[in-house]
Amino acid sequence: MRVAFGTDEATPATEELRAYLTELGHEVTVVGDGQRWAEVGRAVGEAVAAGEADTGIVWCFTGTGVAMAANKVSGVRAALCVDAETARGARRWNDANVLALSLRLATAEVAREIAEAFLATGPDDSEADQVALLA
Repeated sequence: MRVAFGTDEATPATEELRAYLTELGHEVTVVGDGQRWAEVGRAVGEAVAAGEADTGIVWCFTGTGVAMAANKVSGVRAALCVDAETARGARRWNDANVLALSLRLATAEVAREIAEAFLATGPDDSEADQVALLA
């Protein structure tokens, strides 16, 4: 899977997740690394919307700012997830295509669990009419 990956601040957790995704065989492209959170969120969202990436992962201190910025891009459905089950639900019921993570809350281990759940879960086709309302 092609993953657009961006953070406004590189930390051990962001670096470990990026390396882990690569080890799993995902093609990880760093987008907007080290820019301000609004720029990072928008840049990752644009990469996903343009089809340059299948999905995106964004980080900022709370995760809220990058999610909001990514969601400004047409076609992006970014979800801030703090646990694996929320990530599964965001993919299943909301067809989220960008995962937002909190630098404050997500350790490397927790980030791996959340990202694995997000990337391994597909959308539930019975929710397509609901997702269409988000456009």
